[in-house]
Amino acid sequence: MSVVSHTAAHRPPSLAGLELLASAVVLLDAQGLIAYANAAAENLLESSLKALSRQTLSAQFLNPEELEHTCAQAREHKFSDLRQDLTLERAGREPLHVHSIVSAVEAPPGGVLVELRENQHLRLDREERILDQSQVNKELIRNLAHEIKNPLGGIRGAAQLLEMELPGAHAVQLREYTQVIIKEADRLQTLVDRLLAPHRRPHIVGDVNIHEVLERVRSLMLAEFPSGLTILRDYDASIPEFRGDKEQLIQTVLNIAHNAAQALAAQIEAGAAQIVFKTRVARQVTLAKVRYGLALDLHIIDNGPGIAPQIRDRIFYPLVSGREGGSGLGLTLAQTFVQQHMGVIECESRPGCTDFRILLPLP
Repeated sequence: MSVVSHTAAHRPPSLAGLELLASAVVLLDAQGLIAYANAAAENLLESSLKALSRQTLSAQFLNPEELEHTCAQAREHKFSDLRQDLTLERAGREPLHVHSIVSAVEAPPGGVLVELRENQHLRLDREERILDQSQVNKELIRNLAHEIKNPLGGIRGAAQLLEMELPGAHAVQLREYTQVIIKEADRLQTLVDRLLAPHRRPHIVGDVNIHEVLERVRSLMLAEFPSGLTILRDYDASIPEFRGDKEQLIQTVLNIAHNAAQALAAQIEAGAAQIVFKTRVARQVTLAKVRYGLALDLHIIDNGPGIAPQIRDRIFYPLVSGREGGSGLGLTLAQTFVQQHMGVIECESRPGCTDFRILLPLP
C-alpha cells in the first residue's frame, strides 16, 4: 500500500508562494533535471518531490519531444515565455491534456520554469457530453422500460391461461412451449426492473470511507476469482470521509471490477491478470460546472486487452456490452450512481491498460 507524500523537504522558502497555485509548476536545472515541484505538480505527476528530484521532466512522459524542444529554446532565450497546448502520454495511465507555459529563469543558471495547467475546456466539453448523454439515456430507459413492462404482464398471463387449457394428451409436450414464454417474460421483467431500479431506489446518505468500499469489493472479487487474479492497492490514506451512499458506491466499483475480471479471462487462466485500485486527492476540480477545492480521484485499472474500438464511445449506453451474453447494464448503473454523488466517471482504454476514473467531490 503506497501513499503519495506531499513533504515540505527540498522546498526553497523563496518558492513558497508557488505552493498556493492550482497549476503544476516544475523548476528544471540546466541539465533538465527537476529541482523543484509544487504540490499541484506532485498531484499531476502522481509522485512526490523526493521521488521526482534529480529525474528529468521528460522521463515522466512517453512523448516528451515537443516539451523538450520548447525547454531547449527557453534556455537559449529565444522567447520570454511560450504557451502551447500539449497531450502528454504516460505509461499505464491516462494522457494529460495540458496548457503549458515555459520560460527561462535566472536561478539556477540555465534553469527553466514549466507550468502545466490541465486543459479545462476539453474536460468541461467532455463532462457536458457525458451529462447530456446520461440524461438522454435516463429518459430512454424509463420510457422503454415502461413500454415493455405493460405488455409483458399480458403475455405472461396469457401463457399461464393457455397452459391451463391445454388438452390432456398433449399437455406435457405443449407445456414446454408455454414455460418458455413464461420464463422469457420473467427474464425480461427482471431486466426491466434493473433498468428502473436506480431511479426508484432512495439515496441513502452516510459517512463513507472510500477505502472500506474498495476493500469490500476486493474481498468479493477475490472470493469469486481465488486464483489467477491479483488486485493491487495503491491508496492515499489522507483522503477524508465524505457523505454518500456506501452501497451504491460498492455496486459501482464492483460493476467496473467485475467487467474487468471478465475481460481478463485469458490472463486469469494464465495467472497474469491484474487489477489496481488507486486513490488520490485531486485539487481544484470542476464537476458538472461546479468548482470543488478537493475531489476523490479513484482509478480502477486492469491489464486486459482493452475495450473494442467500435464500442469505446458507447460503453455507458444501456444494453451495450463487449461480452457475449452481457446485459450491458453494469456501466450504465455505475454512471448513474456516480452522477447521483455529483461526480463523473471516465474511461481511457488501450490494449494492456483500461483505466476507469471516478471523480467525486470531497468536503
